[in-house]
This record gives sequence, C-alpha cells and structure tokens, in this order.
Amino acid sequence: QVQLVESGGGLVQAGGSLRLSCAGSGWTFGSYVMGWFRQAPGKEREFVAAITWSGDTTYYTDSVKGRFTISRDNAKNTGYLQMNSLKPEDTAVYYCAAGRLESTQVGAYDYWGQGTQVTVSS
Repeated sequence: QVQLVESGGGLVQAGGSLRLSCAGSGWTFGSYVMGWFRQAPGKEREFVAAITWSGDTTYYTDSVKGRFTISRDNAKNTGYLQMNSLKPEDTAVYYCAAGRLESTQVGAYDYWGQGTQVTVSS
C-alpha cells in the first residue's frame, strides 16, 4: 500500500522556522519526483516546491524562494521542507506528493499525504 505521511507542522511566530517531513512507504520512493503543496482556507491548493528523484534539481514558487528549502533522503524514504523566515501568509495545510513528472500542477502527482497544518502568527 502506497503511503505518504507528513509531520512537523505546528504554530510558530512570524520570522520563525519549521521543518516538515514526508515519509514514504510501500513503494520505490527514490524513483519519484517529490512535491510540496499548500492550501489555505478558501483557496485552491498551490505549488510550493519540488525536487527530482535524484535531488539534483529543485523548483520553488516565487513567494518562498530564499526562505524554503526542499530536500530528500532516498535511503530513508523521506523528504523535507525547511521553512525559514515564516510569514503569516504561509499559514496553510501543507501536503507532500509524489509523481513521475517534474511539475507545478496538482494533477501531475499520483500520491498525496494527509497534510499537516502550519500556522504562522503575526
């Protein structure tokens, strides 16, 4: 059974940091592109970052460039999203996802985690 489980969300003050983790099981984690998306209340799910299966190429949406870092450890079947200098507008449920293609589109990803809440207070 393919499974992705996120962890590491929580409440943090503006300017603070959090590291999200995404643990994969039941499949060959290392052969998939991994992405992070987020969804704020009343808004559509949006792309945050993605990383190729090898980890040598990363992609970010403009609003998080220079603040967030995506990484992965295929030996541990785990991906990460380090979030620094957090802002109230980063508040959302964060989802990790896995797919075969490098893409910023929700529909390109085959597997999704259940999400973890990130709340940034001002």
